[in-house]
Amino acid sequence: MEEKKKKYQKIIAVSLAVFLAIYFTFYLGFYFGAQNPKEIKISGVEGVENKEGISLNPFWEVWGMVREKHINGEKIKDKDLIYGAMSGLVSSLDDPYSAFLPPEDSQKFEEDVKGSFGGVGMEIESKNGQLIVVAPLKNTPAERAGLLAGDLILKVDGEEIGSLDANSAVKKIRGDVGTKVVLSIFRDGFKEVKDFSLIREVIKVPTLEWEMKGDIAYVKLMGFNENSLPLFYEAMIKSLFSGAKGLVLDLRNNPGGYLEVATRLSGWFVENGEIVVSERFRDGKKDDFIATGNEALKDFPTVILVNKGSASASEILAGALRDLRGVKLVGEKTFGKGTVQELNYLADGSMVKLTIAEWVLPSGQILKEEGLEPDYKVEITEKDKEQNKDPQLEKALELIKQ
Repeated sequence: MEEKKKKYQKIIAVSLAVFLAIYFTFYLGFYFGAQNPKEIKISGVEGVENKEGISLNPFWEVWGMVREKHINGEKIKDKDLIYGAMSGLVSSLDDPYSAFLPPEDSQKFEEDVKGSFGGVGMEIESKNGQLIVVAPLKNTPAERAGLLAGDLILKVDGEEIGSLDANSAVKKIRGDVGTKVVLSIFRDGFKEVKDFSLIREVIKVPTLEWEMKGDIAYVKLMGFNENSLPLFYEAMIKSLFSGAKGLVLDLRNNPGGYLEVATRLSGWFVENGEIVVSERFRDGKKDDFIATGNEALKDFPTVILVNKGSASASEILAGALRDLRGVKLVGEKTFGKGTVQELNYLADGSMVKLTIAEWVLPSGQILKEEGLEPDYKVEITEKDKEQNKDPQLEKALELIKQ
């Protein structure tokens, strides 16, 4: 019994010795580590001279300074600091179409895509460091106030917004329904900046309108959304039964939408299987998008109207039909929005919108920042507007009849 007791005491003594050895090893390691901190590095970061990586220590130093020294350092939430850092990370790309959207902004973006939101009714983009009206939507406060594609937005309610990206500017322009917002606008032909007062409304994005201009069908497509294809089908069936001998497709002030809708719509005008547009990625690889449809208008006389408010999917459809069918474009140079964005949703509901590719037309033309030059350049003057004239449409109808 005594021998067994001594055996247990020996086991306990050895265990205690091992524990103390581990403890002191950990303590000494922690102590010397604190005295000589090791930098944490991210390997494989491109664009820096240090091939081994870049230290994150300065980031945490700034974090500490903000927390300890800024007058509001104790009040700001960690979440807001993180969101600010993520926004800055994406902004460093110097790409107006890439953005980090916190949860509330991500929700507003989804509302835009679904086609119903509160605001003044216009599409805006940041281009060359300026906020530009891409297109005022039909029958909205923006259109009724007289805003035009190409207008530069300098201030919102007296506040300079030139340095903001498009998403941040949209946040300032939107507000409660029934409230007023004042936009300071500069336009070619203005001698000075002009203020426009608009009352915010619930905006319902229109899609398509059509009518017969004699024996010519006139179809105005205002967006590429889930309703575009059935509405276009209905308009064309009715116009063909009405004896239409040609088509003027009006894509003016059409800011774009779903690429799939544009490629499927092209299937009315070209043979199935034709490459409408390609996405080219940074490694040189391409994804081709082909026309799928009924080819019903393959030989139908067609002219397309464009202007500086024609962007994205509008430019793809117009450019592809010119390349593949020789369809003439009438109006003004298009906006030049030729990149592809990928939407990446994060666990907290925020979103990163990231440019991952550029669009290439069948001719090889890259739309990015260039836009499409019309075959027949026709401008609408202030006098034309006062007299309710549309020389662009008149030219298109003239070409169809010829």
